[in-house]
Amino acid sequence: MGKPLIVKTGATFDSIKKEYGDFDDFIVKNMGLARKDVFVWPVYQKLPAPEWEDVSAVIITGSHSMVTDNEDWSLDLCTWVKSNRWRNIPTLGICYGHQLIARAFGGEVGYHPGGKELGTVKIALTEEGIRDPLLGVLPEVFEGHVTHAQTVWELPPRARILARNDFERHQAFVIDDCIWGVQFHPEFNAGITLGYLEEQKTGILEGGRDFASVQQTVREHLYGRMLLERFLELSL
Repeated sequence: MGKPLIVKTGATFDSIKKEYGDFDDFIVKNMGLARKDVFVWPVYQKLPAPEWEDVSAVIITGSHSMVTDNEDWSLDLCTWVKSNRWRNIPTLGICYGHQLIARAFGGEVGYHPGGKELGTVKIALTEEGIRDPLLGVLPEVFEGHVTHAQTVWELPPRARILARNDFERHQAFVIDDCIWGVQFHPEFNAGITLGYLEEQKTGILEGGRDFASVQQTVREHLYGRMLLERFLELSL
């Protein structure tokens, strides 16, 4: 049996890492796996791509980089993702990974005109999302943890929208029925989300937002774990 490959596109804040680990640790925990059960490729360190033998699924993490920074490793990852489309391996992009997949297949990515989406928000499935084998495990309206400044402006050709809310019209999409992108963070819990808010407190206040009100949106839920566990099921 193969293992999921976590494509690590950056590292979290040290303050969060001390308590919760790093991006790959969040994912491993929420999928109910042990560390030995996954491959991790820290692509941002410009290491070579792993061999595909024994890879059962691909998860591309979030990052503190921006897709439009056009870093060499990120552009190379776009090419890698697109060139492996024919393999039909279940693939999930989270936040940065979501935007990178969209760009790789011809979509447009940039800064959201409304600024940052932060905290815990309500997200609604589309009709396509309700029928989707991955997103359909969630209720029609669910909660998701979010922290992002960039967004998918335009979806790639053949992509289908699976979830949205009033702020973010592309909360989730799918390509070829096996390549998913989610703008929200299914690997986060409430503690990690609050940690991200604390790290961004100065910017939130300078942007004229009430920090306490943003904090109060954060709620614990199991929807992220449900999504990641279902993704693992689809890769078996």
